[in-house]
Amino acid sequence: MTDASPARPNLSNPRVRRTRDRVLAVARELLADVGPAALTYSLLSERGQVTRQTLYRHWPTREALLVDVILESGDGSTYPEPGNDPQTVITAYLHSLRHGLDGPATAGALMALAAQADRDPEAANTLATISEDRHQALNRLLEPSGLQMTADDFAQLVGPVMFRRFISRQPVTDAAIDTAVSQWLTSRRAGAD
Repeated sequence: MTDASPARPNLSNPRVRRTRDRVLAVARELLADVGPAALTYSLLSERGQVTRQTLYRHWPTREALLVDVILESGDGSTYPEPGNDPQTVITAYLHSLRHGLDGPATAGALMALAAQADRDPEAANTLATISEDRHQALNRLLEPSGLQMTADDFAQLVGPVMFRRFISRQPVTDAAIDTAVSQWLTSRRAGAD
């Protein structure tokens, strides 16, 4: 018996990679222009000049597309480097997070998933996947320091950034990031004593 599911695209093929990157760029533009609710595969197919079949081959679900929009910034910004000093690494990570959330496409995609998550298990699982991916990414950056974060640690650091960006609608300033990192490091040291 053969598997009837379509083959996943070969991302090592430069043509496939270019098509995928172009579609993600168009998806980001559409998210900024029309918002998450109006982003359909029909519209994306038309604007991205690809077939809907191509879209479904790359992203079998809308949630899969939103994950890639969120995790692959496409803005050319640099991602923090691993390092020995946890304060420097965590601060750089939160700056990178802030920068990523400044884009209307990423923010819109994340908010769309959050809005769906209470009634849609796939959206809830997608958010959990994104959170775990970002948590593990930070832990990889922290490996040279010997520090690894639990999920609770990660939530304590990322929570203030997310709250300011999406709930209180206040700017996520350098001072706010520095305060969150300092408070977390202080509480961690106090817990170790």
